[in-house]
Amino acid sequence: WKNQEEAKNISKRLGELQKIIEDFEDKRKKLDDLEAILTIADEQNKEDESLNYVEPLLDKLTREVDKLELNLFLNDKYDKRNATLTIYAGAGGEDAQDWARMLLEMYQKYCEKKGYKFEILDENKNETNGIKSAVIKITGEYAYGYLKGETGVHRLVRISPFDASNQRHTSFASVEVLPEIEKEEIDLKKEDLEIEFLRSSGPGGQNVNKVETAVRIKHLPTNIVVTCQIERSQNKNYERALEILRSKLYLLEQEKRSKEKQQLRGAKKEITFSSQIRSYILHPYKLVKDYRTGIETTDVEGILGGENLDIFIENELKIGYTKNSHENNKF
Repeated sequence: WKNQEEAKNISKRLGELQKIIEDFEDKRKKLDDLEAILTIADEQNKEDESLNYVEPLLDKLTREVDKLELNLFLNDKYDKRNATLTIYAGAGGEDAQDWARMLLEMYQKYCEKKGYKFEILDENKNETNGIKSAVIKITGEYAYGYLKGETGVHRLVRISPFDASNQRHTSFASVEVLPEIEKEEIDLKKEDLEIEFLRSSGPGGQNVNKVETAVRIKHLPTNIVVTCQIERSQNKNYERALEILRSKLYLLEQEKRSKEKQQLRGAKKEITFSSQIRSYILHPYKLVKDYRTGIETTDVEGILGGENLDIFIENELKIGYTKNSHENNKF
């Protein structure tokens, strides 16, 4: 307790655990109350009347319990943190860049639905309406936990709006989701950083575009490069860029540990960019299929509109939790 930072973290964690317990106790009390109503109704021969009252309340309680159950799967160290989401256009030229834009809009709408703050930190647009890449900061409780399973390659099949002969095209875009990493968790040495200040190319007014507010940082030991230009202040862009860099260094360390575990287990599976996680097919039929969970739906508009993306995210969370538990016990 003499360490104020450690004491603060322990108190915060204690509060989180107390809230979990209070939520479960609240749901248990509601269930007991509904059971009591049905018991009294049974004694008074008023079952039908009581069922009409209880059923909608029970449906609501079931949804609340399902949400609590889902949060149990979000128990990794970083799950509750904010996230940095990066989208890269892959093979497919203009089609792929337009597909990257569609994914950006899908995640923006999903975050609006979840009540998450969605900030574009850096965006590399093409001459039309597509994007070559975009870096987004997503702020909200369990932002990383919910979105971490979106990491991977996303495939789109459709009639290309850029093809005069109306041919079917396949496009790819890569999504990377990283947790927010605290300053004290990864030490960045000044001598390891190559810092460059640039003029912003994005929105923000005349001042942003005339003054060198954008920041580009290269981490010399790893050659990782990050850019941020969304803020009006050079210092704020610098701090945001450092946040992204810490997250990328965290990912690098996780990949290193993962490879070491695979070697210890004798795994020979190659990790490549082509690790496709989901297909979105708009032609010749409509279908979105997740290759990890086997879940599929014909509601393409609902998925791309961010409304029903949870059917993939929640199932991936449950499967990932079960798989990790099995792997940890096995190892």
